[in-house]
Amino acid sequence: MRKTIAVLALSTLGLGGCAAVGLTALGVGMGTGVGHHLGGMVYKTFTASQAQVKKAATGALGRMQVKVVKSEREGTTETIAAKAGDRDIEIVLEALTPNTTRMKVTAKQNGGLLTDGATATEVILQTEKLVGSS
Repeated sequence: MRKTIAVLALSTLGLGGCAAVGLTALGVGMGTGVGHHLGGMVYKTFTASQAQVKKAATGALGRMQVKVVKSEREGTTETIAAKAGDRDIEIVLEALTPNTTRMKVTAKQNGGLLTDGATATEVILQTEKLVGSS
């Protein structure tokens, strides 16, 4: 009986953090209008052209002193790769309409082993500030 209780107690230890992370992500997403996925990807749709959002995103990266490594366009999608310390940041801009652009940001740490939702969220928040001022 003691063994069973010990196994059950130990098996629930890892579950407490999942709820806290989920609630934190939900709270941040609800407060800022930024959506989160469990995989660390953060996204937001802007009522602005793809060109406006790209200009704001590169401006935001500059403000954050994040180095843009490359930028590629394929059809209606623009992908920007950037580097900040040990984080690789990928920004995907998808033109939904001429005046609506969806932005997805992923920040991976330590060669892609970990994701950094906070950095990805900050890229979107800084972009949002610059889209609003343009």
